Amino acid sequence: MLGIKNLTIDDIELIFETASNFKEIINRPIKKVPSLRDITIANVFFESSTRTRLSFELAEKRLSADVINFSSSTSSVNKGETLLDTVNNILAMKVDMVVIRHSSPGAPHFLARHINANIVNAGDGTHEHPTQALLDTFSMRLHFGSLKGLKVAIIGDILHSRVAISNIFALQKLGAEVMVCGPNTLIPMHISELDVKVELEVRKALEWCDVANILRIQLERQQIKYFPSLREYALYYGVNRQLLDSLNKEILIMHPGPINRGVEISSDVADSDHSIILEQVENGVAIRMAVLYLLAGSPSVN
Repeated sequence: MLGIKNLTIDDIELIFETASNFKEIINRPIKKVPSLRDITIANVFFESSTRTRLSFELAEKRLSADVINFSSSTSSVNKGETLLDTVNNILAMKVDMVVIRHSSPGAPHFLARHINANIVNAGDGTHEHPTQALLDTFSMRLHFGSLKGLKVAIIGDILHSRVAISNIFALQKLGAEVMVCGPNTLIPMHISELDVKVELEVRKALEWCDVANILRIQLERQQIKYFPSLREYALYYGVNRQLLDSLNKEILIMHPGPINRGVEISSDVADSDHSIILEQVENGVAIRMAVLYLLAGSPSVN
């Protein structure tokens, strides 16, 4: 599972169907199944993460897998060890699957070419974040039944977002229309080549869409200033209750997290009845259970 781009519609449908079954399981009193009892999974995270790491770890434990957690900040990476050596040392401990997050685009693809284990991309630089896109589209489908013809606006820091790219691929495969919106400096130069609409005014994007997937400003990936201040960004691109109320329509609100309250989204929007942000978190466990289960038993989904 290296990215959405190479998945077929049948692959995505299989993942969704499997996730629906696991969603029922994780809402039962006994939430654990023995599906991956003989599988060992290493979570290898070279970047900070809370939601994704905890979601994968919980998914693995719900499937009864043995789990190894690796953090670069407390590892021999700080002593100069390479990515390949690090992972090969982990695999020498008889690990079957590696879930990796790395700041370099293509790191999971590099590993997939050089090691004999299933690789799950948990985010590689500004490239892709496939399981986030799967849980986002899965959450939309639970609300709308189908994504065909659905209008989805992705609003925020598109330039530095791996979530945006994976979402674009997944939404288009499932028949949705996609618009990206943000300051001109945070819109990739050739984004229109992906057959998406581009809008620079957040009001117009909200007037157009059925779903607003709001992204945070990724200051940790910005080497220069792309806008004057966070206050100005919030003023022109922040989604707040007053703005939504002025539209005279209901919009489903999503956010992959972590939320910067008062910047890209206000608390009264994030916590409103139109927000499914916490549903996304719950669905993320089911989607990741499905991906791990299918990879362990079905090499056709990759």
